[in-house]
Amino acid sequence: MEKTLAYLREILSNYTEHHEQTPHIIYHKLTKNAYKNEEEFVRDLSEHEIAFLDRILPHEIKYAMDEQNFERVYQLNEVYELLI
Repeated sequence: MEKTLAYLREILSNYTEHHEQTPHIIYHKLTKNAYKNEEEFVRDLSEHEIAFLDRILPHEIKYAMDEQNFERVYQLNEVYELLI
């Protein structure tokens, strides 16, 4: 799995227990489909799934920045930019 999508899958695993069904659906897509890159993944998302990621990714990017994990910031930002 591409590094960007692996970071995203890791983040989504934190949301699967305490949120609605959407993070489960996205997580399932990431684990079951062999996306070549983040663009292919984003094209496979519904509007509702995009809205969910649009809500959580700014927080996750800020958290990675606060932790000075710049590789993670870069990778998550790659996905976030494709959503907007």
